[in-house]
Amino acid sequence: MRMLSALPLVFVLLFSSSCAIFVDEYQVNQRKVIAYLLEDLPLPDDADIIKVPSVLLGTGNAISGRIVLESAFSPAENLIFYGNQTLTTGWQLISSKVGEEITLVYFKSGRYATMELKPSRSIGGFITGTVGTDIIISVVHPDAISDQNPYDDLNYNNLPEVP
Repeated sequence: MRMLSALPLVFVLLFSSSCAIFVDEYQVNQRKVIAYLLEDLPLPDDADIIKVPSVLLGTGNAISGRIVLESAFSPAENLIFYGNQTLTTGWQLISSKVGEEITLVYFKSGRYATMELKPSRSIGGFITGTVGTDIIISVVHPDAISDQNPYDDLNYNNLPEVP
């Protein structure tokens, strides 16, 4: 009888641990893809890639898109990381804003990379007194948009009405 009462607990443990395996596999696969597409843009080792808002388009040096990361390190620690690592890969800092939120703009080979570092506060961080970082990296290639006004020929009279 005791065995039957422990059965639901075993299923819960198996299910919750298998989710962690899938999440880790996702992180490993995404890091491989991002490393391939953006091999010259450093990413913090501790950062987790957030699946839904991240999107990359293009190949080679014509990559454009956005990567969203969560890091356990503070914005100041991530600022130091990017300050050191981007220079070693040939990116040149062309603009910065440092405050509670940090914005860094880099340039390399016709591409621009904007990094937004925002403090992320969690319950665990509140208890331990630490602040992590939400990192949003946007990479733009000048050839990503060829038509500056794709809506120029749009006939506004034929659009459906919004309720």
